[in-house]
Amino acid sequence: MEMLTQILISAISSGTPLLLAVLGGILIERSGITQLGAEGLMLMGAVIACLVFIHTGSLALTLLCVLAVSGMLGLLHGFLCVTLHANQVVCGLAMTIFGAGLSAYLGKPVSGQPLVGAVPKLDLPWLENVPFLGKIFAHLDLFTWFSFVLVLAMHVFIHRTSWGLHLRAVGDNPATADVMGIPVVAVRYACLVIGSMLIGIGGADLLLVYTPTWNEGMTSGRGWIAVALIIFARWNPIRALACAYFFGVLDTLGFRVQLIGSHIPSYFLKMIPYIVTILVLMFLGWRNRNKPSGAPEALGVPYIREQRF
Repeated sequence: MEMLTQILISAISSGTPLLLAVLGGILIERSGITQLGAEGLMLMGAVIACLVFIHTGSLALTLLCVLAVSGMLGLLHGFLCVTLHANQVVCGLAMTIFGAGLSAYLGKPVSGQPLVGAVPKLDLPWLENVPFLGKIFAHLDLFTWFSFVLVLAMHVFIHRTSWGLHLRAVGDNPATADVMGIPVVAVRYACLVIGSMLIGIGGADLLLVYTPTWNEGMTSGRGWIAVALIIFARWNPIRALACAYFFGVLDTLGFRVQLIGSHIPSYFLKMIPYIVTILVLMFLGWRNRNKPSGAPEALGVPYIREQRF
């Protein structure tokens, strides 16, 4: 039982950065913009968090800088995709390449420097008396609790508010939404900026909590896994929670297998979460081949106002 508890705690720690990235991607893609730049945004969020925290020691200032840089990158992405109507797949790939290259350059002076205790834990002693779950949730960090609240808030926003209805309308049929007076361009810009901020915070969480030292390419493809899990979760925040922690469990199991002295090469163990994610996506694609995918109908299609009237 103790080992299971430790595995779940590690899975939550591993899955939280991914969850934040998936939630940001869901918000962006719900507006009809394809998000393939998550890897670059996470790397930029991680390196900015490392640089600012090392030089200031302030978590609040670190988060503000991460939000500012990620928001500006989201604004740039919006200018290319929404205003200039550029190809969204190419723009996303360019964002990933740009983020990977710039983060590698900026992170060279601080590579390998530890950042221990950057994010405080929220201790809830009264939860420790709850069987099993108490030990898991009694000492989680602030980012994890923020992600829990964010999942509920996004679910309510998308499915239970008029603003969420406007968002879904923009993602499904921007021309009709425009006729009804919904500002399509403003909605897409807002989603790109806020969603990019969440993805950047996911990168910061990866560095400040899960792996508290900067290394080039430290996301190890988590941005691409986030893109896959958006589809896996069918653009639903509640499903995203389960998907992110499912990946976290697989990631943690590979590490635990190494600890017990397995002779399986570590490279193969590190491949397990990615292989299983691909296999699950293939299975779900086959099982739901005759069902609606759940994706916004206008996803990836540039909206040119004069074109539809």
